[in-house]
Amino acid sequence: MGVSTSDPDKGVALVTVDFPPVNALPVQGWYDLADALRTAGRDPEVRCVVLAAEGRGFNAGVDIKEMQRDTGHAALIGANRGCYEAFAAVYECEVPVVAAVNGFCLGGGIGLVGNADAIVASDDAVFGLPELDRGALGAATHLARLVPQHLMRALYYTSRTATAAELHAHGSVWRVVPREALRGAALELAAEIARKDGYLIRLAKAAINGIDPVDVRRSYRFEQGFTFEANLSGVADRVRDTFGKEERA
Repeated sequence: MGVSTSDPDKGVALVTVDFPPVNALPVQGWYDLADALRTAGRDPEVRCVVLAAEGRGFNAGVDIKEMQRDTGHAALIGANRGCYEAFAAVYECEVPVVAAVNGFCLGGGIGLVGNADAIVASDDAVFGLPELDRGALGAATHLARLVPQHLMRALYYTSRTATAAELHAHGSVWRVVPREALRGAALELAAEIARKDGYLIRLAKAAINGIDPVDVRRSYRFEQGFTFEANLSGVADRVRDTFGKEERA
């Protein structure tokens, strides 16, 4: 359980997330993930990182129950800062990051894959932001990197999800494969990238980030301010409490 790193192939680091039952990460989990990604990217022997997950789904966002147990705002602040660090660690990783997405990719999961360099998904993968149903806001910045603007807005307002096949049609998912072939397909793409010159691939990552039309860090930070407003107004707690009752029903 937690975040682990392995080296399945030459020049490839595999960072795996495992927080049963649904990979909803606690505050410390986001920081651990950020540290693992940054460490892998700094390793001179690594030329590509694969971000994957064990269990039922890739990522279900933050641990809402951790927030509900907190009588103040420490968990909210911690989750926001932790997500910001993990998302930035993907985006700023010195080498390309390939996300291997299985099952559900929700909330904070969108922040991770939206900042990745490439996405390989299983045919049962779904992507979405149920933030409005969870008393939160955010990560529209990253969903907008996966689908066209108007589709992003419709998905955001309705909390609906898009399938891996739909994202593949939009060009944001590299390949869609059966669940059992997911890890192999992601590692295959990573190995192809890792065959490039290590110094040159780092220059390429920096160059591509440098021409990005959107400053994803500043854009996401702007969104986070509205999450704080929702919490201070009390509406977030009201919505989260409703979510908790639905879960128990």
